[in-house]
Amino acid sequence: MADPQPLLLPAGPLDRDWVEREYNNRERVPDHPPIFTRWERDSAFVRETLAGTIDIAYGPHARHRYDLFPAAVGDKLLVFFHGGYWRALDKRFFSWLAPSWVAAGVSVAVANYRLCPEVRVTDIVDDAIAAMNAIAARVSSAKRIVISGHSAGGQLVGALFASPQGRLTFDTGRIAGGVPVSGVFDFRPIPLFSSNADLKLDADSARALDLYDRQPTVAAPLVVAVGGAESGEFLRQSRLIADRWKPQVKSLLELPALDHFTVMDAMVERGQPLYEDSLALFSNW
Repeated sequence: MADPQPLLLPAGPLDRDWVEREYNNRERVPDHPPIFTRWERDSAFVRETLAGTIDIAYGPHARHRYDLFPAAVGDKLLVFFHGGYWRALDKRFFSWLAPSWVAAGVSVAVANYRLCPEVRVTDIVDDAIAAMNAIAARVSSAKRIVISGHSAGGQLVGALFASPQGRLTFDTGRIAGGVPVSGVFDFRPIPLFSSNADLKLDADSARALDLYDRQPTVAAPLVVAVGGAESGEFLRQSRLIADRWKPQVKSLLELPALDHFTVMDAMVERGQPLYEDSLALFSNW
């Protein structure tokens, strides 16, 4: 008999140690520190050499800021939300994404948001909505907007696509697509993960964040991506949202040999399926 709930975890208690092994990406990728160092170094160089405006405010908090790197011509905009389990990292690690896209005629905005434990994940979703409204208003020439994000930022892409009608105050017909990379869309395991010391989720608040069983309110197509060398759970998370949000999901990319951090390289490398499929969103499917 077919599983009536494919891609969901079995009912019953989950093993805390198993959750930790599956979701602790820094432990799974012990050589992540040099990756972070490269991201920060390359991003600093980009901010010094690529035309852009840094720390544009979209709200009162010090982290209500985004950086904007405009393309010389064109009406295309890529918006990126960083990861860090809603509790770490910063937009300054991700300026390195901009040059490849700017060279292709796509402006790039990289947004910060408040972090746990100062706020809750629901507040961060509110920040993502506020950032999108502000960016869309400032870059009014952008007629084709693709929203992307990695890890926690991937969840924010999904949350934006499922935001209640009216929360996005610009014409959502301008949204050409979404690219959640290695996102979390089923929060059931997260209360057992060590990072929950900052997230402070219980079973009910985690369930309220689930996206896989919500109906998108933004109709644009999505490209869902995950590293082929990521944990079984991160693969399941991307497969789950791709399954539940079809046919809106135009491609599910499981990128061979890439882990939770190196998967981001595929976002900027021409010829990589993630880059090419993301770029194709600007030109209609």
